[in-house]
Parts: sequence; structure tokens; C-alpha cells
Amino acid sequence: MKKATQFAKISASLLVTCGLLLGTFTADNAVAADKKKTYHWRLAQTWPSNFPIFGDAVKNMVKMVKTMSDGRLIIRVDSKNKHKAPLGIFDMVRAGQYDMGHSASYYWKGKDPVFMPFTTMPFGMIAAEQYAWFYYGGGMALMEKAYAKHNLLSFPGGNTGNQMGGWFRKEIKTVDDLKGLKMRIPGFAGEVISKLGVAVTNIPPGELYTSLDRGTIDALEWVGPSLDLNMGFHKIAPYYYTGWHEPGTELQFLVNKKRFEKLPADLREILVVAMKTAAYDMFAQSYHASAENLALIRKDYPNIKITTFPKEIIDRLKVENDKLIKEMSAKNPAFKEVIDSQKAYMEKARDWTRISDFAYLKDNVSR
Repeated sequence: MKKATQFAKISASLLVTCGLLLGTFTADNAVAADKKKTYHWRLAQTWPSNFPIFGDAVKNMVKMVKTMSDGRLIIRVDSKNKHKAPLGIFDMVRAGQYDMGHSASYYWKGKDPVFMPFTTMPFGMIAAEQYAWFYYGGGMALMEKAYAKHNLLSFPGGNTGNQMGGWFRKEIKTVDDLKGLKMRIPGFAGEVISKLGVAVTNIPPGELYTSLDRGTIDALEWVGPSLDLNMGFHKIAPYYYTGWHEPGTELQFLVNKKRFEKLPADLREILVVAMKTAAYDMFAQSYHASAENLALIRKDYPNIKITTFPKEIIDRLKVENDKLIKEMSAKNPAFKEVIDSQKAYMEKARDWTRISDFAYLKDNVSR
């Protein structure tokens, strides 16, 4: 009887061991099989096919993902020419029609104002301050919180740096010159400048020149010399104003959360690294292109009048900006949380900006 009991114990032990070994073997096989599986994703972008800088950021990200994953994650890019909904990226990715997208979060301010600050805010942070806030000042956590209820993840998708204030057909000397003006300007800035009498609209990038040429709009802001010169706006509107509204415009990679979580851990990490790298590379490319094109403007297009808005207008814009932020914060606690975070971080970072870059430029730039 004792021998039978011992035999049973040994048999049970062997069965457990075999089960563990079998489980390990099966798990290893599953991992090995997953390493051979190819995932095919689709990305929808707001931009037209072969659109410079913005589109380049997407192409760079896709290429890096393919290379780093050894071809296990392939991402096909559909431009606005294909999907026909340049400002509908949010809905398409949320619904799973696309796995991810590339756009700017302030385009869907109508869904929830909380999305706007993740692109940029008037009189807000410059690009360096904003990147620091995203990655080290709590910005990423707040962005994840804002998008979570929509089954979405959002990642910085490339910064243009400080944008120009726009192209105008006529010179703007006073606040009265803005009244009744039809202007393309998105995001919170559109809300602000409308308080000065501007009729604001948002038009997709591919329709900007035609709208300005046909008189559908009287003025527009786009980016800066990096992209504006090739768009030909200067042929119609020669007054080119410096910026106030978008000091550090961050685009975004939008990702369907459920699709992302179904990827193996290593592919998720590869995708995140590729997005982050492509985003910062776009910032460098945009800065370079603006420097190159500004030199061309000064050399080849002396008719372009580069100037700043009068102090009277800037002061009024600041007042209206503060009022709107206060009103929106009172209505939307999530928006207030993000704005408060950005404001607190900017106060800290701006002190360093002031005694580093600003002091250097003030003392060493002659014009």
C-alpha cells in the first residue's frame, strides 16, 4: 500500500513536470510563431500625397518601423487624396477604419476643447518647452487620459516650431482693419481672433491656395517659410506677418488603442520609438527648410513685406485669449487640467528660456 502511494506521488509529480514543460514548449512555440507573423496596418493622413515635411515625417516613421521590425509590421499610408476626409482622421481611427493617423489634434476642437492644447496654444510654449512638458512634465499622461475614452492613443508627431501669423492681401494697421476679414486659422487661435471681428474658417491644406486666389478668404495662416513659399501664397497676399498664435505646433500620430494592444510587445515598442524619432526629425527638417526658404524670400521676392502686428492688436489678442481660456476652463475641467499643467510648466521652463536662448539672441543678433 505504501509503495502504491509513493508511486502515485511520483506519477503526479511527473505529470506536473511534464505539464510545465509542455506549457513552456507551447508558449515558446507561440512566441516563435508570433515572431514570424506579419502585421499589416493602415495609416490615414490629413495631408495630400507626397506632401513635404509633414508627409516626410510619416514616411520616415513607416520606414523605421519596417526596418526595425524586420518586415513584421508594415504600414500603408493613405493620403487625403485616397480617403477623401482630411479633417476626419479622428473618427476614422477611433472607428477602426484605420489603425492609425497623422494630423493635428486642434482640428477636432469641436469634439472636445481638451484636444487643442496638445497641438499648441496662443502665447504658449515654444517647441523646446513643449517637448520637455510632453516627456518630462506630465504632458503624455494628460494626453493619454484625454484620448482614452475614445479608444485612442496619441503621440507627438512632429513640430513646426514657431509659425508665422499669416498672409494678408492688405496691410493690417489697426484692429478695425481686421473686422469682417475672412481668414483661415484653426484651433484656439481662431476663437481668439474672431473676437476682433475676423470671420474664421478652417480649410484643408490642399484647398488653401485656391480659396485665397478665388477670394473665398482674404487671409490665411499655414506654417512658415518651410512650407508657405512653395504654396505660392505670396503671389496673392504680399503681407507676411510674424506669429503669436502657434509658438510650437505639434502634429500627432493617432493610434487605435485596441489595435495597438494586440501587437506583440516588441512591435509596440518599435512603433513608439519610430514615432518619437520621426517627430523630432520633422522639427529639425522644418527649421532647416524655413531658414532656406526665408533666404530665398529675401533674395528673390522683395515684394513680400515681412512685418509684425501692431502692439494694439497683440495686446487685444492677449486679452481675448485670457478671457476665452478662463471661460473654457470653467466649463471643461479636463481642459482646465491641461491648461493649468502647461501654464505651471511654462512658468518654470520660461525662466530658463529667458536667461539662455533669449538672452543669447538679444545680446548677439544684430537684426
